[in-house]
Amino acid sequence: MRASDVSRPFSTVTETTPAREAVKVLAAQDLPGLVVLDGRGHPLTVLAGTQVLRMALPTYCQDDPALARVVDENAADLIFEGLGDRTVAELLPRSRPELPVVAPEATVLEVASVMARSNVPLVAVVGRDGAMTGVITLDGLLDRMLGT
Repeated sequence: MRASDVSRPFSTVTETTPAREAVKVLAAQDLPGLVVLDGRGHPLTVLAGTQVLRMALPTYCQDDPALARVVDENAADLIFEGLGDRTVAELLPRSRPELPVVAPEATVLEVASVMARSNVPLVAVVGRDGAMTGVITLDGLLDRMLGT
């Protein structure tokens, strides 16, 4: 079995995508993160859902989670207002995580090795032209490896 057999289409964003739009995609599709593409459709990095939370939550809630307890639910609904007019580029950490990439002909074991080494729960499948053809998530990979 090859990476091209296991990969699936995956939601992507660009660095210029509004952060609010990225949050909506993450939530609507129940994704752990999004692949960020450059202008040519080549994968750059992963925008993890946790990074979105980090940028949306007030610093005092991150510094002391007990303080988050005093925020009522109505105010909690406004947390993502903190994203303002930011773009995906502004949500990315300074040291961007390397997006693991494999060729369509990579074996499932190669995919698992790349994913484990990178500590990122998804791998982009990239053709010879550098364009992403799909993504393999940790869940998808484990399902295939376990035969479920």
